[in-house]
Amino acid sequence: MKYDKNGLIPTIIQDSRTKEVLMLGYMNEISFNQTVETQLVTFFSRSRNELWVKGATSGNYLELVDWSLDCDEDTLLIQAKAKGPTCHTGTTSCFGEEKSTPFGTLSKLMETIDDRFTNPQEGSYIQSLIEKGLPKIAQKVGEEGVEIVIEAMRNEPQLFKEEAADLLFHFLILLRAKEVSLDEIMTVLSRRMNE
Repeated sequence: MKYDKNGLIPTIIQDSRTKEVLMLGYMNEISFNQTVETQLVTFFSRSRNELWVKGATSGNYLELVDWSLDCDEDTLLIQAKAKGPTCHTGTTSCFGEEKSTPFGTLSKLMETIDDRFTNPQEGSYIQSLIEKGLPKIAQKVGEEGVEIVIEAMRNEPQLFKEEAADLLFHFLILLRAKEVSLDEIMTVLSRRMNE
């Protein structure tokens, strides 16, 4: 890792799920080591000349997921899970309004599903599935799987898209019920690509 003459390295923070760039900060060797040790992103404040844990005041922490260096080893990329807005203005990103991306939509859906498991909400469809238990959730995935096969054989592109969305939605609920993350599934797929 190549620090500049002031012992700092520019650090880009990217949401590990949505891939949205959240902010830019600076780390020194101590703040980087603290980030790795505590799993909470810690910067070196150039204006205050001190370490600061992102979110220590607001509660909007950045939890370390992974890190890597660029090809010149003079810029750090941190993949993180944001616990609330990253920017002091209250937005998700310091680079302006949140952009809706496919990853962002999927991430928000997974957060909603997770929230229903941890904070039951009366009248919610997801909640009704949770209450019926794992067998019903698994059955719904099977039903949606059959329905997408049927639509694949027909010439109704919009109905096929809707059934694909239904299958993905119920599959995500099943993953959460089994306490398996989508990241774990992606790791399995990534490993298969290298075989």
